[in-house]
This record gives sequence, C-alpha cells and structure tokens, in this order.
Amino acid sequence: MISLPVGTRIWIAAGVTDMRCGFQGLAAKVQTALEENPLGGNVYIFRGRRGDLVKILWATEDGVWLLAKRLERGRFIWPQADGGKVHLSSAQLSMLLEGIDWRQPRRTAALSML
Repeated sequence: MISLPVGTRIWIAAGVTDMRCGFQGLAAKVQTALEENPLGGNVYIFRGRRGDLVKILWATEDGVWLLAKRLERGRFIWPQADGGKVHLSSAQLSMLLEGIDWRQPRRTAALSML
C-alpha cells in the first residue's frame, strides 16, 4: 500500500477525462482546467466516460506517479459537475478506490456509550 505524506491534498477532476492521456496530458489538464501545479505534490484523480477506470497523477520529490485502477464490476462514484475539482480526504479516497460511495458513507451500527 502506498501511503501519502501528511498534508497531501487529494482532488477529483470533475467531469470526464480522455483515458488515453498519459503523464503529459493529465499534467496539462491539471494546469489548465484545474488551475493547479501538477508538480506541487497534490494527488489528482481522473475518470473516463465508462466510469470503470480511474487514473491518479501524483508528483513526489523524485518523480511523477501515474496509477490506474479498473473495476471488474461497478463504477466509480463521481461528482455530477461537468468541470472543476472536488477535495477528498484520505478515507474518502480509500472508499472511492474500493468502489464505495464516498459521498455519504454510513455506519452499519449505531455507536453506543459504554
């Protein structure tokens, strides 16, 4: 498991992204559409039209990561907006990557006071 440094911001690129894009194309989208620095250490997540594939762009001190995940069943839950960005917590990122609805997670049992 890859662990993100404390303070790393995680952003979803709302809307649909061409999944043929690689390092350069996704970095350009971060710079132009999201108005962020792609080499600033933040994590950027992109989803294709079908919704079963995401790509993650993350720059560290020694290079740039490009990660991809495809769900065998189901779709990644994505914001309804056509553009812009949405901030996620690390817990929400974990849920997203597991195919769980990260927008309104609910506990399965009520918490009781001991």
